[in-house]
Amino acid sequence: MKYRKVLLDGEVVEIIRDIAIGIEERYAIEKEAMGMDKDHIHILCGGHLKLSPEQIVWIFKSITAREIFRKKPTIKKELWGGEFWTDGYYVAIVGAKANWETVENSVQAQGKLKEELKQIKLF
Repeated sequence: MKYRKVLLDGEVVEIIRDIAIGIEERYAIEKEAMGMDKDHIHILCGGHLKLSPEQIVWIFKSITAREIFRKKPTIKKELWGGEFWTDGYYVAIVGAKANWETVENSVQAQGKLKEELKQIKLF
């Protein structure tokens, strides 16, 4: 099996969390929850009506990638093509028929081991 380096290590996760706070303050975007796994991220957020979901994704990806490369320059050398994020993304809208709390819990559970989640549910 081929070894694959985890890009979203503890240091990168902290960089992303810090940058997300700045994005919230600068743009009309409210981050409700964020969860990260080894190779992807889930964000539950709301934005001003003038911002499309595509714009929110673009803002987040461009700013976080630039800052990750600035704060941890060695990571760019590890990436094939030198891009941190892929072009793809998935957007879903939580509306009246969806349970906001369920979506929020799902986002926050990203990257946690199943054993950790079972312990959380016990209490």
